[in-house]
Amino acid sequence: MTKNFIFMCLIFTLFCSGLAVEVGPLQDFCVADSTSMVMPSGLMCKNPMQVEANDFYYGGLNIPSNKTTPTGINVTLVDVDQLPGLNTLGISMARIDYALDGINPPHIHPRATEMLVLIEGSLHVGFVTSNPQNRLISRVIHTGDVFVFPAGLIHFQRNVGNRIAVALLSLSSQNPGLINIRDAVETLPESVKFK
Repeated sequence: MTKNFIFMCLIFTLFCSGLAVEVGPLQDFCVADSTSMVMPSGLMCKNPMQVEANDFYYGGLNIPSNKTTPTGINVTLVDVDQLPGLNTLGISMARIDYALDGINPPHIHPRATEMLVLIEGSLHVGFVTSNPQNRLISRVIHTGDVFVFPAGLIHFQRNVGNRIAVALLSLSSQNPGLINIRDAVETLPESVKFK
């Protein structure tokens, strides 16, 4: 009986550790086929014989977006929709330009950790830890500084300098998602807000 129990524990341990291993890519790349439907792992792969250099290229991250939000930021996102070669690679990036006093309001990326590199200016950045502490972790960063926002936590950035600020972001997902906290809360019925 003891031998059987030990054997079963060993098998269970090996099985569980096998499930915990991250599976590596099964091919060199999987350029997104924009005509296909979305699958859980991303878009279907384009025929490898039809892949070209432009599938792995995006030009223009050096230029601010021409879409200014009401909060004073311009966001240029480079994800699988703009750069099909990112499909299944688990990364994306963005450029954010902050006007004076511009703010990227509290939001969440449910599927990605975010790393921000400040190219120009000064930002007050921070995130809130999960329950029960709900602790604010924040500081002011300056040109050349890096700050990390863990996946799924509410975070923000605000320009506190006397000039525009520019940041480059890397995200640990080809499709990080975005939930703006204020917008999400506004959709809730009054009976459940702030009780």
